[in-house]
Order: sequence, then C-alpha cells, then structure tokens
Amino acid sequence: MNRITVFTPTYNRAYCLHQCYESMKRQSCQDFDWLIVDDGSIDETEKLVRQWMSEDHGFTIRYIYKENGGMHTAYNTAYDIIETELAMNIDSDDYLTDTAIEDILEFWDSNKRVGVGGIYALDQYKDGTIVGCAFPKDLTEFHGWGYKTIFYDRNGVKKCHANQGDKKFIGVTNIIKKYPPIPVFEGEKYYSLYYKQHLIERDYTILIMNKPVCVVEYMDDGSSKNMYFQYIKNPKGFCDERKFVMKYAPTLKLRVEAAIHYVAESMIAGNKRFISESTNKVVTLAATPAGALLYTWIRKKTKR
Repeated sequence: MNRITVFTPTYNRAYCLHQCYESMKRQSCQDFDWLIVDDGSIDETEKLVRQWMSEDHGFTIRYIYKENGGMHTAYNTAYDIIETELAMNIDSDDYLTDTAIEDILEFWDSNKRVGVGGIYALDQYKDGTIVGCAFPKDLTEFHGWGYKTIFYDRNGVKKCHANQGDKKFIGVTNIIKKYPPIPVFEGEKYYSLYYKQHLIERDYTILIMNKPVCVVEYMDDGSSKNMYFQYIKNPKGFCDERKFVMKYAPTLKLRVEAAIHYVAESMIAGNKRFISESTNKVVTLAATPAGALLYTWIRKKTKR
C-alpha cells in the first residue's frame, strides 16, 4: 500500500484537470495514490480520467463518480475510502509542486509521533509567491486552535501568528476518520472544508512544514471567487460552522467575528430563533447590529 492519498474533488473541470495529472506524473516520489472524486460532472471528466488510468505513469489512480452534492460531500466520500497513512486534498484547478510527495513523506518520517493529527504546508502561486504568508520560523507545531490566528508556545513563551491565505492540510487518516462526516444540509451544496480541521486542531498537535507543496489558481468558477453567493445559497451550513467558532475560539475577537457572520447568515436563512440557538448568546446579541449591516452588504453584493 502507498503511504499517502492525494484526493481531488472535481465538477466539470475536464478543461483544466490535466494540470493536476501532469504534476502527478512529474513527482520525484510516486509512493502515492491519486483519488478523483467526480461530484456529478456532465462533461468529459470520466472519459479523460479513464484514459489516464490506462496509461503507464507509475502511480495508482482511483476514480469515484457520485451524485452532485458539493465539494464537502466529495470530501466525505474520499475520507470514507482512503486507507493510506496520510491524506491530502488538491483542488481540480491546482497542482502539486514537483517534489511535493517526497517532501511530505520525508518530513513525516522525521517528525511523526503519537498525538500528531496532521501537517500544515504552504500553497504558492504559479510565479512562486507564497499564498498569504509563510509561517514564522519559530512556529514548528501548535495544539488547540489554528483558524485565522494560531496560538503556540515557544520555549515557554506564549505567541500567536495571524495567518493569511490558504494553507495545505495533510491529515493523518486514522485520526480524520475518528470524527463525523462534514455536515450536509438539505438543499445546500457548500459547507466549510475546515470542519474536521477544527476538531483535529482542538484534540491533536499539528506540525508545521514551512514549504510549498501546492500551486494554486483561483478560477472564476471556483467557490473562493463566489463566496458572497455561497452565503446566499448555503446559509444553514455557514451558521453551523460559525456556532462552532463562537463556542471554541480562544479570543473574543474571533468569537465576535463569527457571531457577526452568524447573525447575517441566520437572516439570510430566515431563522428568527438565531439568538436562542446560538452557542454564545451574549456575544450574538451584541453582534446583532453589525450582523444586520453585513446581511445588507451581502444582499447588495449578490444583487443581479
């Protein structure tokens, strides 16, 4: 069995998925599986992948077709069937750096231990620029919270790092499987992909690999560039994720930010019971005026 699975959820991305495939072929180490979870594509994705599966490329390709349900449901499908030691997502419009698999496995062999739930590595753009920012050199691991602000201890000194930009999560598979699937709400096709990471960060140590392993491109049809519309289409899922942050975030600032979004998204969902259902009622009540303003802004941004 290979040691790491790279899984790629895809939906009608036959026009760009070849970039990801070519990066797999260029890997300096081919001790990996590539799992493609097709979330109901109606283009030439399956035909393309079947062709690649027949080629001699040195690594294993697995293909799963499922009914369209959104990227989070494709994550759930992947986590159900992955059996390798590590698991990592690469989006269908992104691709691996040429030494990504080798770098990850060497890092893991040197640093793995009981109590570690995963690794954070860097993303970069095509020109080599790091997405957001790199981690501080003294941040080698953390435990407890890594969403937006990472709190860590260095030689007995409590420190924090304001994270910017997406990072690549490489999870320990048997720990990922301990947690429930990413929630699915009827009629909605988006839920924060950070869900399991929240839980793993809370309970396990996360190692920092301060090196890029993924090259990203934010496509016009991707969720990152259409987030305001995601708020409108999937408010229940967003509310559910905000409730987690309001309950567990270590700072008032993070809890207030989550509460403002929770109020706005509750208004979008038409939920008048949002205060009574909140995991932090005092903060939610205080955040209601700002949440109402955010609701108005989202409606304005999504008005066609």
